[in-house]
Amino acid sequence: MRLFHISHTDLDGYSCQFLTSKVFEKTEYFNANYGMEVKLTILKVLENITNYKDEDILVIISDLNLTLQESIDLDSEIKRLNDEGYNITLQLLDHHITGKKSAEKFSWYFLDDKRCATKIVYDYLLEKFNASIKDYEFLVNCVNAVDIWLEKEKDNFEFGKVLMSMLVKAREINSILFPNLDREYKFYLLEKAKEFLGQDSANIKLDNDIHFLKKEFLKLDDFDDTLDNLGAKYLVKTLENVKDELTVTYKGQKGLLTYCLGSISIPANTFLKANKDYDFFIDINKKGNASFRADGKLDVSMLAQKIANGGGHVNASGGKFEDFKECIDYLSVKMYIQGKLDN
Repeated sequence: MRLFHISHTDLDGYSCQFLTSKVFEKTEYFNANYGMEVKLTILKVLENITNYKDEDILVIISDLNLTLQESIDLDSEIKRLNDEGYNITLQLLDHHITGKKSAEKFSWYFLDDKRCATKIVYDYLLEKFNASIKDYEFLVNCVNAVDIWLEKEKDNFEFGKVLMSMLVKAREINSILFPNLDREYKFYLLEKAKEFLGQDSANIKLDNDIHFLKKEFLKLDDFDDTLDNLGAKYLVKTLENVKDELTVTYKGQKGLLTYCLGSISIPANTFLKANKDYDFFIDINKKGNASFRADGKLDVSMLAQKIANGGGHVNASGGKFEDFKECIDYLSVKMYIQGKLDN
């Protein structure tokens, strides 16, 4: 069986996927916030499913509520695919009461506002798959306590607060450019956090050690450094591993294009110095705001002015693409920017 799992972008959402990763070997994970992200992510999953007509497919949506129309549309698409010969099981597991109308209409839409989504997924995996995940029950209870705010469960609640802060602040890996690696990072931190449970003052001990757990994951070799420096080196190494996929061109000069990387001055400068065959670096966010960087080989103030109504300095400029439309697919962003560069 192949699992497609869409979940929210917070502690509860990632913890749901952390649990299913312990049960299924063939997985494709997606994370989305509400609104347009959910719709676009569902469309992406439906597109990807078409590559696996000969496999049994399970689609789980967790910690996300769908509007009634979204549920109607999704139900219709799954039925259409199954009529075409696919074998798809759809299961939504959520706790937000705003999904009540959808839950009343569709059997695949499970709603329980007395448990967080992680606890619902945990119980579902035990019941449906007899999953070997009971070692994670304490961790699940801590996520549950903080997500639905059970202050009376003091130990679980306090540990859950640290878990929530830990994942919110795990920003060292870009979740849009490298969603799988970012998710792996978060799963790593959750796995390590589990080891603190049962200790005296477990919440304080975990809180004290998060810095070192992050460094342990991000270190590329035995050389220690500050967390910021390790994060920057890890980012540049990750960019170098996929630079061919991120490459754009302008009048014969090579550039690297990132999406929603943010704060690019240090990583862009580091990347350009380490990759002399690249002449410029562009980062664009979901609203179409763009940052341009160079290292003396291209006047990016002129480039920003030409393609994004911007400007600035020779090696550091900015601009805005007014006709840019938010998307979750990097390839669409790349095609859009390359089109601007080619004009």
